[in-house]
Amino acid sequence: MSKQEVSPGLEVQDIALPLQLKNYRLIAFDMDSTLVTSECVDEIADVVGKKAEVAAITEAAMQGLISDYKESLRQRVQLLRGVSVAQLESVYAQRVHLTPGARELVQACQQAGLKTLLVSGGFTFFTDRIKAELGLDFARSNVLELKNGILTGRMVDQAWGDICDGAEKRKTVLDLASLLGIDPSQAIAVGDGANDIPMMQAVGLSVAFHAKPRVRSQAQVAINSGGLDRLLEVLHP
Repeated sequence: MSKQEVSPGLEVQDIALPLQLKNYRLIAFDMDSTLVTSECVDEIADVVGKKAEVAAITEAAMQGLISDYKESLRQRVQLLRGVSVAQLESVYAQRVHLTPGARELVQACQQAGLKTLLVSGGFTFFTDRIKAELGLDFARSNVLELKNGILTGRMVDQAWGDICDGAEKRKTVLDLASLLGIDPSQAIAVGDGANDIPMMQAVGLSVAFHAKPRVRSQAQVAINSGGLDRLLEVLHP
């Protein structure tokens, strides 16, 4: 099947419409530039006057131009050294906003009985809050190391590994599906950057949201304009 535009700014490829939400049991979301409008690491960097430097690395990583995502994240986190918890709180309150349509899509998925997962190369400081805000079932992301309320410029290893990169996102989705008795074909993955491609390739429905060209070209659904709830135009409750 070739790519077709369902309506302006909404494309599908390699799937037959209409799709039914009730046929799926798990939906996994990226956070930065997907569930929320900003890249949290870039906004934290702005606090210490390093946004341009960090944003350039973030953009290259999301375009897939940096082969070692983990190293790119370590470089960015190193530049955040000295930021306080109070400043992180301020970033969350003032700069982290839910993407238009995020709440509506999540609620529709929850009403249809899907489990919800937030899996991010970002940080638990933000994912824990977004998980609570939207009532999501599960979340996995990275832990920023703090010493006396100040970022050290490092991340903390967790029981599952060191950094949540593309491979870890894919593993998290597949492990959770297995744990819940869900076939990967009954899962949906939504993201925008190169590190979302592995999980998008592992599931039954891949969704690119305002995504980088490389991600858009591989996704079965591409939302290129409008909110996240536009997925409901092809995935009917």
